[in-house]
Amino acid sequence: MIKSLFCTLFGLVLLLAMACAEAVLGDDPFVKAQGIRFVLKGQPFLFNGFNSYWMIQFAADAADRTKVSEVFREAVANGLTVCRTWAFNDGGYRALQVSPGVYDEQVFQGLDFMISEAQKNGVRLILSLVNNYKDFGGRSQYVDWAREAGEAVNNEDDFYTNPIVKNYYKSHVKSVLTRVNTITKMAYRDDPTIMAWELINEPRCHSDYSGRTINDWVQEMASYTKSIDSKHMLEIGMEGFYCDSTTPAKKQFNPPGYQVGTDYIRANLIKDIDFATIHAYPDIWLSGQSDRSQKAFVLRWMWSHWEDARKIHRKPLLLAEFGKSKKDPPGDSVDSYLAAVYRGVYGLARAGGGSMGGSLVWQVMAEGMESYHDGYEIILSQDTSTAGVISRQSRLMSALAHNLGGPPAGEESGGGGGDEQEASKGGQHG
Repeated sequence: MIKSLFCTLFGLVLLLAMACAEAVLGDDPFVKAQGIRFVLKGQPFLFNGFNSYWMIQFAADAADRTKVSEVFREAVANGLTVCRTWAFNDGGYRALQVSPGVYDEQVFQGLDFMISEAQKNGVRLILSLVNNYKDFGGRSQYVDWAREAGEAVNNEDDFYTNPIVKNYYKSHVKSVLTRVNTITKMAYRDDPTIMAWELINEPRCHSDYSGRTINDWVQEMASYTKSIDSKHMLEIGMEGFYCDSTTPAKKQFNPPGYQVGTDYIRANLIKDIDFATIHAYPDIWLSGQSDRSQKAFVLRWMWSHWEDARKIHRKPLLLAEFGKSKKDPPGDSVDSYLAAVYRGVYGLARAGGGSMGGSLVWQVMAEGMESYHDGYEIILSQDTSTAGVISRQSRLMSALAHNLGGPPAGEESGGGGGDEQEASKGGQHG
């Protein structure tokens, strides 16, 4: 009798434990890094996505907000399910952070709106927290604030080492992560619409080419960010440049002359960094070289970092920025270049079981934003052939996710029809 009762109770406990485990794996609404690939609700999460850095400025003005909504709608119509954008604007025009720790509530409500629109359209966000460059304030604005407060700072590289400046940055991280959205009523750190935080867009440090200065900063800030928000993934925002002092064999993959003070390998081994990122701009890095050489470079660039992700970091990899400027001299079309990169992304994702999680094209805009054009702009409603290339990649990545054991990214079920069959054959597209 007692033995039978014990067995019954043990069985109930076991069933409860299994149900809890299934709930953790199957119902978690946050995108996670699990080994070398992204997962959502226990299933592979592969995606095609885009950059739209400008959203915070347009969302801050009620008259311009329709641009944000328009881009999200058009992006989803073309299968784009992840957007990377800024969660900062430090000083200057329509600043979010007017001065250290002081925020413009109207601009913050614009950020609320942007996040709520992403949620409404089923788009996941990667939100960057500061810029390496002076655009939107960046490192130099933080250092200027410290100088104005009487702090002895020399240049913008003090951003990584000066205690006052580092505290300014930590204050911003806390303000953003703990912000309660005035529309969704949810704290940012609790919102699964946000896929990941990015510490800094394209960190560089020309006063220390060893990479140690940036690595120490990443270690400190990643730990601090995770102490506030352990639910979301975190990435650095690196372009992918190798440091010749620690990875001399990898230096061959860098574009000639690029030494920017980042140690890509060691930085992405930091425990609190969940996945690695690379950017690719051969039209800038290899300016003057042939289209063929530039394509060959970017494919080698992706392959090298894909090998790092699988064999060294054991984390997913994301091509977080890439594109081709329309301002370049005549040569391969934007469509041809994007198709070549997409083939590379898809091929590595397929060969690595999803270890190349996806790519984010630079950049998608709405109509009527001519003053923001940088040559890389893509207006999906106008650039119909480019939209076709993008949409095709979206279908192939979704089909691949399905073939790897889960539903397409952003969907609960279903397949990719003809594109699923094409994905299983290797996805020859372009």
